[in-house]
Amino acid sequence: MLNKQDLSKNIVQIAHDAGKVIMEVYGKEEIKSYDKDDKSPVTEADIAGNTLILKALRSAYPQIPVVTEEAANTHGEVAADRFFIVDPLDGTKSFIKKTDDFTVNIALVENGVPVEGVVYAPAMNKTWYTDGNGKAWLDGQELRVNKPDNDALVVVASKSHRDAATDDYIARYKVKDFEGIGSSLKFCLVAEGKADLYPRLGRTMEWDTAAGDAVLRTAGGKVVHYETWEPLQYGKQGFENPFFIAYAEGVTLKRRENTQI
Repeated sequence: MLNKQDLSKNIVQIAHDAGKVIMEVYGKEEIKSYDKDDKSPVTEADIAGNTLILKALRSAYPQIPVVTEEAANTHGEVAADRFFIVDPLDGTKSFIKKTDDFTVNIALVENGVPVEGVVYAPAMNKTWYTDGNGKAWLDGQELRVNKPDNDALVVVASKSHRDAATDDYIARYKVKDFEGIGSSLKFCLVAEGKADLYPRLGRTMEWDTAAGDAVLRTAGGKVVHYETWEPLQYGKQGFENPFFIAYAEGVTLKRRENTQI
C-alpha cells in the first residue's frame, strides 16, 4: 500500500535536489538554449533536472509510471490508474532571462486527479506542497484559499502568454488588482490566498499544471474546464489540457457570453 505521507516527503526532497542542479546552471554567465520541435526552449538545466527526477522516482517507486516533459519516450498513452507527471523546469523562458519565477513540478495522479504535488521555486527558495494528509503547505505554513470578494477580485495570469482573449475574459469580472507571473506559481498564489482567479485561455500540457493543481485543490481551490466547468482531468492521450479556470471557491464564474454559471 502506498504511504502518501512518505511519498510527499520524498517528492519534496527530489524537487529540492533537482533545484540544486538547476541553480548550478542558473549561476552561469550565459545560459545556452535551443528550440524543441514545438518551438519551446530547453536548456541543460531542463535536461539535468529531468535526469535526476526520473532516476529518483523510478528508483523509489518502480511500480509507478513516470511521464515527464523532457523525455519523449514517456509520452505514450498512460494506461495506469496511478502515475507521476513531471515538469523539471517550468518557466524556461524566465530561467533564460534570469528572472526568479521558474519552478520544479512533480505530481502524483490517481484516476485522472492530481492528488499529491510539489512546486519548488529554487531561485525564491519556496516550496508549495501537499502532505499526504489532505493539507497543503508553503514552507511549513498551511495554505487555504482566500474567501473572495466578487466585487474586488485579485486576478493572476501568464506573464509571457497573455493575449486579447484572456484580457477580454478577465474584463467580465470586477477586478481590484492584477498580477502577471510565470510558471505554475499562478496556482500557488491562488492557494496562498494572494489571488482569487487564474484563467488560462491558451495551450498548456498536463505536466505544466498537475503539481500546482494538486496544491490548489488541496488548499480548497478548484481547477475546471473553461467550457464545461468540470474538474480538469489528467492522463489524456497526448497530455494536452483544455483551456481552464483556476479559482478560489466562492468566485462567481462567468460564461464567455458574460452570463453567470
